[in-house]
Amino acid sequence: MPVDPIRSVAIIGGGTAGWMAATTLSRFFPRLRGGIRLIESADIGTVGVGEATIPPIIEYIRTLGFDENEVARRTQATFKLGIVFNDWTRPGHSYIHPFGPTGLAKRGVPFCAYWHKRAERGAAASLEEYSLQAVGARHGKFMRPVRAANSPLETITYALHLDANLFAAYLRTHAQAQGVLRTEGKVQDVTLRPEDGFIESVTLASGERVAADLYIDCTGFRGLLIEGALKTGYQDWTQWLPCDRAVAVPCERTGPLSSHTLVTARDVGWQWRIPLQHRVGNGYVYSSQFMKDDEAQNILMSGLEGRALRDPLQLRFTTGRRRLSWNKNCVAIGLSAGFLEPLESTGIHLIQRGIFVLLNFFPDRNFRQVDIDRYNRQLAFDYEHARDFIVAHYHLTERPGEFWQHCRATAMPDGLKERVELFRSHGRLLRDDRELFTVQSWFYLLTGQNVQPAGYDPIADSLSDEQAQLALDEVREVVANCAAKMPSHQEFIAENCAAAAG
Repeated sequence: MPVDPIRSVAIIGGGTAGWMAATTLSRFFPRLRGGIRLIESADIGTVGVGEATIPPIIEYIRTLGFDENEVARRTQATFKLGIVFNDWTRPGHSYIHPFGPTGLAKRGVPFCAYWHKRAERGAAASLEEYSLQAVGARHGKFMRPVRAANSPLETITYALHLDANLFAAYLRTHAQAQGVLRTEGKVQDVTLRPEDGFIESVTLASGERVAADLYIDCTGFRGLLIEGALKTGYQDWTQWLPCDRAVAVPCERTGPLSSHTLVTARDVGWQWRIPLQHRVGNGYVYSSQFMKDDEAQNILMSGLEGRALRDPLQLRFTTGRRRLSWNKNCVAIGLSAGFLEPLESTGIHLIQRGIFVLLNFFPDRNFRQVDIDRYNRQLAFDYEHARDFIVAHYHLTERPGEFWQHCRATAMPDGLKERVELFRSHGRLLRDDRELFTVQSWFYLLTGQNVQPAGYDPIADSLSDEQAQLALDEVREVVANCAAKMPSHQEFIAENCAAAAG
């Protein structure tokens, strides 16, 4: 069959997912400009609390040609070097999951191998002292990478904290400038083609009928097209991730800006703190099986650092994913495709991932099944591996209490079980190149949650104790010196990207 290009795209739903999709498609497919239509209703609210991101957001900003300082100003953004986990392993304990590389391989021996050997003998410092991002985050510092040969200043890796609603508005401005047509309205009915079950059109409450070749479902948890019309099905992951509720509220910020997301474990679930320029985002994720809604709300509201800026927002969810992210001529992006609680700030990334993989397998009007199947396998892989990383936090904990005992008692997914057992054997970490989380991420997670290998990796014996110790001491000293040169987070924002007052 000859190529028959897509001529029209209907994006149903706005918010971060809808406008990221609209902006990206209009950027990469200029021939579609004027043929992309986004339908949203101001009466249908967006979740808008997914304000923490991970480093791929910087790639997205640069790929779309945006100015990073402008994005930061327009979205009241701050910068993020990692996530601090307080009381997660056990009460009173703290560890950090920093971005970017840690240490250097020495004569072919991975850093984690010779660190483990020296740590086993009590000769190594804490793991985070070898990461510039970790030290910078602990001291509220930030800078972008600079040219400095063989220095961690060259490899500073970071993400953003941003106001998701302002980010969607920023993207909307760019998308509309590139010809995306916005329609205010609610979809009232979806018509399927009788011969193959593809979506033929959607009908708005106004009575207008909108037809397109390709439909992007960005309607959030409802999945109006992917589930409501196409009955795709949903995989429920509550067995591994029992939290099914959240309450969120912004408050006034007090004190200097931190350069990390803060996650604090509670008796049931956990609480987040996300610093923005104009406020702090707060939320409490919990399980309705172990805690009532009003109790969770009281815990959140009683611990705010400043005055609440609105009434708390209650959210209900079922962790999992659609059985197919792409079904017939409909692709689900964002919450329509699946949901993982924001413990590792993957929400906006999974939107970005769904869009960029779609670019790789963008269809023509023939909608060849091989492209659809490959897309679905990749998105299933992405969601499942991100899920396993989050499950590890719940399963590998020493916290007391009924909720945490329940989490420990649940068998891990098979892939996660193998990964943990390999680490417990000799501290080895293996990953597929397509996975989101790096070897370093797993290293900090498992070490931070006190997973102890039975012994160090024998490859570390190719370095003498003196060579390994010298390598560790050099890395630690360089990191400390570089961190001392970094400005405070507050100073960096004031100089580069402070948002307008008010």
